[in-house]
Amino acid sequence: MQLSLRQIVPTPLRDKINAYNSGIWQQNIDLYKGERIFIQAPSGTGKTTFIHTLYGLRTDFEGIIYWDAYKLPGMSVEDISKLRAMYVSVIFQDLRLFPELTTWENLEIKRHLTGTASQDEVETWLARLGMKDKRDSLAATLSYGEQQRVAIIRALLQPFEWLLMDEPFSHLDHANIEKAAALVSEVVQQNGAGMIMADLDDNEYFPYTRKLWL
Repeated sequence: MQLSLRQIVPTPLRDKINAYNSGIWQQNIDLYKGERIFIQAPSGTGKTTFIHTLYGLRTDFEGIIYWDAYKLPGMSVEDISKLRAMYVSVIFQDLRLFPELTTWENLEIKRHLTGTASQDEVETWLARLGMKDKRDSLAATLSYGEQQRVAIIRALLQPFEWLLMDEPFSHLDHANIEKAAALVSEVVQQNGAGMIMADLDDNEYFPYTRKLWL
């Protein structure tokens, strides 16, 4: 699935964007399945706005986004749901776990909906990210870094051709970043998918094919 951006300008940032040279806003860009894209986005430049816009959560922008034949804005609710269920997964900066559910229950909801992994695989992923002993803990009781690891696993429990990530490792130490990045890379590779990683600071968490400045 090819992602094409055509002169995207978020309405709330229009005046601010005109004041600096963005590599994404107001540009014509084609991103191809299998690419590893890093987007460095200093505070206030619209990093989360960009991820939400790609995912179809925001419509307050000028320009056009194409996910192959899918076109934003203007997609039906049914088509947006299909895009998210089959082609595009996301790790939100605010994570969006169900706080009243356990780690396992948060993951099982996604696993049952998609059927892309077995219970044994999920157990293995939890162990790999150091979360095995938090399996039955309520999400509300987890640290932010622990919640991030649950959100990472959840995002991998569905079909996708693109994985969108908004500061997914911001509360992890170096050792846990390495473990999480290795798992993400493995599943992305298995899917033959592309990824877009947006973060405040430059990094080498993945072998990026392109780096862009938001």
